[in-house]
Amino acid sequence: MDQEDRIALFLDYENLALGARDHLDGLVFDFRPIADALAERGRVVVRRAYADWSFFGDDRRMLTRSHVELIEMPQRMGASRKNAADIKMAVDAVELAFERGYISTFVICTGDSDFTPLVHKLRELNKRVIGVGVEKSTSALLPPACDEFLYYDRLEGVDIPSARGRRGRPARLPGPETPQVEQGQRVELEQQPEPPQGIEEPVRDVDTLAELVAQTVAGLQGSSSGGEVTASTLKRTLLRKDPTFSESDYGFRAFGELLRHLAEQNVVELTEGPAKGDPEVSLPEHGDREVAFGLLRTVILDVAGTDGAVALSGLKNQLRRARPDFSEKKLGYRSFLQFCKAAATSGTVELRWSPETDDYLLTAHTS
Repeated sequence: MDQEDRIALFLDYENLALGARDHLDGLVFDFRPIADALAERGRVVVRRAYADWSFFGDDRRMLTRSHVELIEMPQRMGASRKNAADIKMAVDAVELAFERGYISTFVICTGDSDFTPLVHKLRELNKRVIGVGVEKSTSALLPPACDEFLYYDRLEGVDIPSARGRRGRPARLPGPETPQVEQGQRVELEQQPEPPQGIEEPVRDVDTLAELVAQTVAGLQGSSSGGEVTASTLKRTLLRKDPTFSESDYGFRAFGELLRHLAEQNVVELTEGPAKGDPEVSLPEHGDREVAFGLLRTVILDVAGTDGAVALSGLKNQLRRARPDFSEKKLGYRSFLQFCKAAATSGTVELRWSPETDDYLLTAHTS
């Protein structure tokens, strides 16, 4: 248990509940998917939610069953009510960071960019910060400030109502300010054509992910003293580059499954790591890299012959004509020039700078 992360959870409840209702087709907010996601990351020792609970009667019972402490913020007029809740939540989080040194991770559930300074302060205090928010109601400023950011709509167990299931449902929850809808208007709303069925959110480009992973592994191998990169280190680095990164967005159930797929594609190699279940990840020393160097040499010979040189500019397009899926980033190189320098180091080609052409020139080695 001593190695478990201790987590403190703070919910800006009104932001989450209204964000889910307004941007997820009237979805009623459920705390359980957040609790399940955090259970995979550590032990939650503090759970607090901030709101004027007179507006969330049913939600109170749901949260109480999940052992969430409800912090009452009485209703006020205008922006003062919102500011009071934000300030109270921020003060409590910072106070807890100082008083409970064993808490290593703070989870801030909101999409409001006003909490960005709080995130910065907690990270300054050497705390890991995870953000949670509804994607369409989350400010673009907040996710990059966090160590990890989870979009509520993408969590396992969040079932967004389908188009058929929400026909005839009013756009707003019932309340004293909801205007009455005339009978004719309601019929007109219900008879609106439904969006096409069977359309799903597209899976993100796995090839782009392969380039990112290979480039990240290459960078870690170059900066690490031992050159060893474990899967856990790689995942943390990917999250630092993009706190919203999740392998599930690419169709994989776990990060290990993603790595095994990339290993099958010869993008990375997996070997037994220092800890069970945490393999070492490296770039293939041979295989695709040598094939790519050979392709570069062949293209140079085809374009310039045995005695001619080819300018670097435009050469990448020549390689892609011969092999459309060519990408130096899949091999771990940040640029095409870096790839050509590696080919020159291996002895496949000769690379030199030409002041006359203001460009690099490449010549294929024939021996």
